[in-house]
Amino acid sequence: MRMQWKAALVLMLGAPGLALAQAPTKTSKPAAAPEAAAKAAPLELQTDDQKTVYALGISLGQSVTALALSPEELQLLQRGLQDAVHGTAPAVDPKEYGPKIQALAKARLAQVNAATLERAAKEPGATKLPSGVIYRELKAGTGKSPRAIDTVKVHYQGVLVDGTEFDSSYKRGMAVEFPLNGVIPCWTQGVQKMKVGGKAKLTCPGNTAYGERPPTGSRIPPNAVLTFDVELVEIPGNTAATPQ
Repeated sequence: MRMQWKAALVLMLGAPGLALAQAPTKTSKPAAAPEAAAKAAPLELQTDDQKTVYALGISLGQSVTALALSPEELQLLQRGLQDAVHGTAPAVDPKEYGPKIQALAKARLAQVNAATLERAAKEPGATKLPSGVIYRELKAGTGKSPRAIDTVKVHYQGVLVDGTEFDSSYKRGMAVEFPLNGVIPCWTQGVQKMKVGGKAKLTCPGNTAYGERPPTGSRIPPNAVLTFDVELVEIPGNTAATPQ
């Protein structure tokens, strides 16, 4: 199940009530300094519990990758988590700063989104469409171009701003078919510029992708910029009752 931004960030920052938090015992040892922890050999994943806890760490980490935290901010994140787990008095009042977590997430994501779009627009051969979609041909096709009313068959890979793949027809081993006017605007606009046999990179502003409502169960944050590598395999048919 995908964690919501706020829930994941609260958990990572060690808010009160954290299920893993516990008071230190007489045998508890102070947490190792960041430098020492960095030099320590990584623990081997042997038991199922160890693997589960590691998976929890991966899940939490993936929830904050889009924030593009600096090395210093990562140390603060670790400090907050360690303080919560060891029962150390927090350096700030979580009740005061808790409401600011979502605002920080939105601001950082907006910054990363803008940087991603700017970078994509500067790539050789990139074209910015009126909607803000950035189209870049990767391989020229030799067939015809589809209309919005056509059904297309494509292979694709989709990634988040941090490069994390969230979907891929290549991994499923099967191209997908859909009416071109029945998908996100970024695809409707971008794929029409392609020709059968061609490949293109589509960088989609949030309002041309899923906006405030990403697919349920996906790892896509609200208003996220998405990048797709798309291969137009064929144009199976026209979905309109009356061809245009």
